Parts: sequence; C-alpha cells; structure tokens
Amino acid sequence: MVRKSAFTLIELIFAIVIIAITVISLPMMNQVVSKGIDSNIVQEAIFASATELNEVVTGHWDENSIEPNSPNSYARVIDIGGFCDNNTSSPRYRLMPGHINQPLHRRCLNSSATTPANASATAVESLEDSEHVYLPIFLGSAPSASGYKEEYKSKIEVDHNITFAGSNNPNIKRITVTITNSNDNIISSLRTYSANIGEVDYYKRTY
Repeated sequence: MVRKSAFTLIELIFAIVIIAITVISLPMMNQVVSKGIDSNIVQEAIFASATELNEVVTGHWDENSIEPNSPNSYARVIDIGGFCDNNTSSPRYRLMPGHINQPLHRRCLNSSATTPANASATAVESLEDSEHVYLPIFLGSAPSASGYKEEYKSKIEVDHNITFAGSNNPNIKRITVTITNSNDNIISSLRTYSANIGEVDYYKRTY
C-alpha cells in the first residue's frame, strides 16, 4: 500500500483562519501606523510653533529698546509712563521703581537718547509686519503621498492692549502663536507675555 501525505481538514481550517486574520488585520495595522504618523507630524508642528514663540520672547521687547548710539548694548527699559528717574543728580538716575541700584542691573534708556515719538504709544516692532499672516511651518513641505499629508501653518500675533486690574498696561505685550492645518482648523494656540524690563548685563570676572 502506498502512503500519501496530505493536510487534514482541521489543519486546512486553521490555515484558512490564520490567513483570514492576517488579511483583516493588515488594513487596521496600516490605519494605526498612518494615524501615529499624523499625530507625530502634529506634535512636530506644535514643537515648531513653541520654538517660534521662544524666539519672539528671547528677542528685544521693542526695536527702540537699544540705545541709538550704542547698537551693541544691552536692551534698556523704554520710559513708558514716565516712571524712570531722569534726574542726572539723583542716585537712582536711569532707574525706575523696582530696579536695583547695582552695576550690571537693569537700566532705563539714557534720557538724552532720542526715540521715535510714537515709541511709547505703539511700541513698533518689526515682527508685527507679519502678524495676522499664516506661514508654513515645515520648510519645503508639500502635501503628497510621499511627503507631509497636510501643510501646517503658524501665525504670530502681538497685542499691546493688555489690561490688568481694569487699566491698560503698555509695558506688557501678549504674544500668541496659532497653528492651523490645511483645512484652516486650529490645532493649537500657544500664548505668553513679554515685558518692558530690559536686560541684565553679564557679570565679568577679571584676573
């Protein structure tokens, strides 16, 4: 008698079940992977906008914060509201309430410095030339099957009309970075504040 090897019925059933599970699972796996990639890109867009916000905050509060005759100096406090002491014979000359009368600490602009007449009223800033305009976050990104699926954009807004305790405070700016997707839906909105407090000089050690 010649013996022939073959699959049993139960083996065939198990093989069919395994193949069916694999075929059904593949689209679900692809969907999960695609959703994960989309979430990662959204997270990258949020990180990029947070970087933009940090760059704005670390910059000068205003283009008029630098002494006109000293372009490489540290940012000073613009005398908005007349709180700086401009009396040259005063021990607190170029200081305002809250300033520490010590070397390398914050100072007001030199009283002899000339700044635009509207500096204290509008605090003109070059950044605001692009506010209310959405710009692409990812350089060179183009929605396609081989690249980003969506083109995320960010918008920077600077608001000077900040109210505290019922009154306007022109020494503070509110900065908002808004992120939208290709459908103009808001993904995230980050906000921070920047104050007209100048910069502190570095302590220089001599030998």
